[in-house]
This record gives sequence, C-alpha cells and structure tokens, in this order.
Amino acid sequence: MFSNTKSDQSNVAQNRSHGDVNLNIITRQEHTISRAHISDNALKVLYRLNKHGYDAFLVGGGVRDLLLDKEPKDFDIATNATPEQIKQLFRNCRLIGRRFRLAHIMFGREIIEVATFRGHHQEPEKNQSAQSKEGMLLRDNVYGTVEEDAERRDFTINAMYYNIADFSIHDYANGVADLKAGVIRMIGDPETRYREDPVRMIRAIRFAAKLNMTIEPNTAAPIKELVHLMSGVPGARLFEESLKLLQSGQGWATYLLLREYNLFSCLFPTVAQYFTPEQNSDVEKMAEIVLKSTDKRINEGKRINPAFMFAAFLWYPLQYRAKELAEARKLNHYDAIMMASNDILDEQVRHLAIPRRHSATIRDIWQLQLRLTRRSGKRAFQMLELNKFRAGFDMLEMRGKVEGGQAKELATWWQEFQDAPSVHRQNMVQSVGSEKPSGRRRKRPHSKRKSSKPKAKE
Repeated sequence: MFSNTKSDQSNVAQNRSHGDVNLNIITRQEHTISRAHISDNALKVLYRLNKHGYDAFLVGGGVRDLLLDKEPKDFDIATNATPEQIKQLFRNCRLIGRRFRLAHIMFGREIIEVATFRGHHQEPEKNQSAQSKEGMLLRDNVYGTVEEDAERRDFTINAMYYNIADFSIHDYANGVADLKAGVIRMIGDPETRYREDPVRMIRAIRFAAKLNMTIEPNTAAPIKELVHLMSGVPGARLFEESLKLLQSGQGWATYLLLREYNLFSCLFPTVAQYFTPEQNSDVEKMAEIVLKSTDKRINEGKRINPAFMFAAFLWYPLQYRAKELAEARKLNHYDAIMMASNDILDEQVRHLAIPRRHSATIRDIWQLQLRLTRRSGKRAFQMLELNKFRAGFDMLEMRGKVEGGQAKELATWWQEFQDAPSVHRQNMVQSVGSEKPSGRRRKRPHSKRKSSKPKAKE
C-alpha cells in the first residue's frame, strides 16, 4: 500500500485543517500508486484538465482500490472546472444528471466520469440545491472547493484524491489510517448524512462486505432506526444499488449484513416476509444457494444475468401466493401460477424498479419450471433449443437442492438428457411414457353428421 522509505512523520508531508477535514499530503515517494495501473483514458482526461489550468484529481474508489492493490472498476475524476467548461475541452463529452450535474467522457465502451467539486448545500447563493422535510437532498448542483468536496464525500476511505500535477495523494479525512485498520467510517454526523442520502446506509454495507472491513460503531448505530427513510428512494436507483450489492462477487456476505441491519426488507419485502429465526425456510435456502453460485461465477469471470437471481429469490413467494389463489378462487395450478406471477412482480417492482427486459426473463424462467416436467414425444428435444433453457435448468437444479424429491429427480433426468448421446436420449424419452392430462379441456374430434341440407335431385 505504502512504501517504507519514509516514516509517517515525514517532514515532506504537509498538514492543514479545514472545517471537518484534516489534509495530509502523501508524496509520490510514500505511496505505491503507479500511472501504469490507471486507465489510459482517465490519464488523458486528467492531463488535459491540468494542461488547461484546472485542478484534476483521481478520486474515490479508484484511489482506494489502487492502494489496496485491487483493479478499480471505474476511474472517477474531480475538478474545479464546471460541467460546461469540461464539455468545451472534450468533444466526446455529454452532460447528465439533474440531482447533480456530471460530465461523461466517452471513449468507446469506457466512460470516464468527471464531477465538479461539490460545495455545501447550506449555502444556496453558490448555486441550486433543495432538501426534503426528512433532510434528503433532492437537488444538489452546488459547486465548491476541493476541501468542501472532501467533506461532502460519504466515507473516509473515499475521500482520498490522487493529484495528477505532482502524483501525490491528498488524504482529507484520515482515510489512509482507516484503510489500514479496515474500518468504514462516515465523514461528519452519521445520522445527518444518512438523512441527506439514505442510500449511504446500504453503501456502508456494500463496502464492508466488498473490502472485508467492519463498520465503525458510530457509523453503524443509526442505521436500524433510519431504515424507514429507504422508502423515499426512487425504485430505479434502488435497482442499480441492488446490482452493486448482490452481484459484486461478495453477494452472500452482503446479504448477511443487509439482514443484520434490517435493510434487506427494504429491497425485497416480498422475500423478507418469509424469513425465519433459524434461517432455514425454502426462501432462505434458495437465497443462499443462488447468491453463493453467483459469487462463484463472478469470481471465475463468468457472465451473469440479474434476472436469474431475482427469479430465484421470488420463486417460493410465487409458490405460496399461487397456492393461496388456487384455494381461494378454485384455480388450476397453471392459472394460479400465472396470476401469482403478476402479483409478485407488481409488488417487487414497487420497491425495486426492475426493467421490463428483466421481468420478462423472470417470467420465462418461472414458466420453464412448469414446462420442464413435460418430456414426452419431441418436447424434450425442443426444450433444449430454447434460449432460456439453461437458466430454467439451473434454477430447477437449485430447487432440487432445496426441495429434494421430484424436483431433484427431474433435475437429474435433465442433466443426464443433456449429456446423453442421441440413441440414449430417445430411450429416455420413451421411458417417460405418456404425459398425464394437463387439466386443460381437450377438443372433441369432429363427428360425421348427416347434412341437414336436402340432396339435390339427380
């Protein structure tokens, strides 16, 4: 993380206080961040801003991860240039955001996000800001200095700035010390900061799980009391946060922390209502299986589909709702499942704005659980050709681990069928025998009737 050529008391390091932050400048000789590990495109942006007289810093998670010898997912930049000034410097720039204006510099598929230093929203004469009655920031286009920007950051480990001018690190909140100690600590008063942006509560969870750190006691203390604030966060934003939480390679550890702080129910209330003290319900067993499987795939560099995780989470709530509907409305199983799927997805989307492309895939995976029971004739062969077959089978296999019995036997049959040669597949299908009636009314064959029309005379 840091070189040992100079002590922590080095007279090269400069210190000065400013408000709630205390700046420590770590020279290039005292840290191990190399430009070789920074995106070439991020360096282009930093150099151009600096060349035109603007301050330019690599900030946040990029600096944190480089100090931990991890590969950053994103390289974000902070500057004193306004979004309009940034746009003048980069033809490949587009401005986004209403809550806070940001510049996105486009380099093919890579996007470098550039933000103007944020100021204090309590000083409205600087620009435009607005808060709700609960203290949540609704609009925050307030620009300020780099010191103010550091105070506005959420956690100390995210308030470190890599200065492209001299390759030093500006540590404004003792983030280096917390990084070494493995502590997630809020900058400022935790309750006030959570009220400004309730998503900071789940960000604390995400960083603790991702970095294998602990949440500092004062930072953790208000979370359970402020869980209700999550209801004011837009569902679209919570959807994006849920992907970061559960599809980062540490989904299982994150899930356990979310439950510990009563935050999982804010994201998946339909799932959480079936939690038990022993954590051994079908819902909880499925959550463990799918999250550990997702972690394994991510850490092996394999692709994942968010819809699969949601389909698995909601499968047993769907079954329980279908059973209630079947009994109350005298429906057959198929119709009850179709009606329940609408109810369950509608409930979930009210909390997490799952895009339609994902909700359609969730429905497909659920319907495949019904279709995979039908294997006679050509059906088994046709099933293998479906785009979603593998996702449907993977979920069936997970169900087999939870339920055992018929689900496990069916999953074993399909595994053998996929791997079997052509002749053996034919034998397997024949051994299944004729399917039982599905419960749907079959069309009666047309009977020959005598025509009521009189025959023409010959």
